[in-house]
Amino acid sequence: MKKKNVLFVCTGNINRSKTAEQLFKDWEGLNVKSAGIYWGAKTPLSRGLVDWADIIFVMEELHYNYIANHFPNVLTKVVILGIADIYLTNDPRLVKILEENVTPYLKKLLVS
Repeated sequence: MKKKNVLFVCTGNINRSKTAEQLFKDWEGLNVKSAGIYWGAKTPLSRGLVDWADIIFVMEELHYNYIANHFPNVLTKVVILGIADIYLTNDPRLVKILEENVTPYLKKLLVS
């Protein structure tokens, strides 16, 4: 079975999306990457990344709107998680929220 490509997007690609990438990168059947929408992001969001992804998880509506403005053809694969920018990398509360909100989507993705 071909691996599914999962992209996590936040603002600076430092805390939320990086935590998500680390959390899910070892799942069998997945390729996982993360990016940020701001110019100083560790990995800036690009056309190549959004085209590569089978599903794109964004942390906030701000990130969805950015994608809508720059890459409107990929909106059907975007999921808004609604996670505010109040967590540091690997914050246990952030990890719990990600596990609860992302896992059902990934399980569904892996059987499709």
